[in-house]
Amino acid sequence: MLNRIIGVFKLDVNTFEEIEHDQNATGQAALIVLVIGLLSGIGQGIVGDSFVSGLIVGLLSTLAGWVIWSAVTYFVGTSLFKGQADMGEMLRVIGFAYSPQILGIIPCLGQVIGAIWTLVAGFVAVRQGLDLDNTKAALTIGIGFVAYLVIFFIIGLFLGGAGLALNAITG
Repeated sequence: MLNRIIGVFKLDVNTFEEIEHDQNATGQAALIVLVIGLLSGIGQGIVGDSFVSGLIVGLLSTLAGWVIWSAVTYFVGTSLFKGQADMGEMLRVIGFAYSPQILGIIPCLGQVIGAIWTLVAGFVAVRQGLDLDNTKAALTIGIGFVAYLVIFFIIGLFLGGAGLALNAITG
């Protein structure tokens, strides 16, 4: 697993191909996303009003983001651009693409560098996972990103409304 993470950091195409085809790597991808989610949650818990709620929100939003990013990318890439993949392949390559977010533990620029590196790794993951050329991969990511934002906005509205309702009920 460590060699694969290093390969992702190197943006090694062969590493992404290996991850794509190894059905046993789905658990490893989930573990990577879980660790990133926990670190994000700890960070949110430290800077927020409630450590526990920050931890839960950070963890759940990271896990949901992984699944939604994978599903939207899969749908856009296969239906619009005739990419060749299944949902498991997308979960694996995108899950491993989250690896550079570990740099977020470095103060100041770590989060920025990790986010940029994750986006670039995500591009390679989408391109290799769906077997697309650069243009189709970029279009898949662009269209997918808009859909991702819309989905997260709707979820945010729902959760925000549920939170307001809960506050009103509990006083």
